[in-house]
Amino acid sequence: MSNIPNLLPTNSLLDRRQVVATLLRDTAETPGGELLVVTGLGSTTYDAGAAGDRPLNFYLWGAMGGALMIGLGLAIARPERRVLVITGDGEMLMGMGALATVAAARRPNLSIAVLDNGQFGETGHQSSHTSLGADLAAMARACGWAQGEIVTDMPGVEALRLRLRNEVLFATVRISPDEVPRFLPPRDGANLTTRFRAALGVPPS
Repeated sequence: MSNIPNLLPTNSLLDRRQVVATLLRDTAETPGGELLVVTGLGSTTYDAGAAGDRPLNFYLWGAMGGALMIGLGLAIARPERRVLVITGDGEMLMGMGALATVAAARRPNLSIAVLDNGQFGETGHQSSHTSLGADLAAMARACGWAQGEIVTDMPGVEALRLRLRNEVLFATVRISPDEVPRFLPPRDGANLTTRFRAALGVPPS
């Protein structure tokens, strides 16, 4: 697909690591208790880990396309807590059906931030549909999300940090496709599940 022009604005140069660090700053300052975070496959997991590994981060090391549904299940199970899903445009495109399902569920404690670099970064940086004209925020609104927005600058990201913890919101953040050093948080799925449950006060099964 390299011969197809990339339609993302050329000034979309936000650093992904800075964006996620901003969104995850002061997670304890969240209504109902510390923010619960689910990250998608690949770079968003690296970014969240780099911002500060914590037991209430649930990293997806596989199951591409599943981050939203895991976030929905968590929001249903713990309605008193705020849940934030951070994923990429490639994973969101793979899990499009989840947008309609999550919108229909109308969970007041769940928000989604999609980091959009217009590429499938984990498989070789091929152009994704968002670089070719697909608008994830508009798709979210069409699925029933009351708010679907696009953020293109750091003041917008700073404002988004608080809104994601207080509103039902779907937002895409336009980021640079530049590579950043990988930060690998814990990868043992059983350990991640156990520590997440323990941090929530769920007794061992």
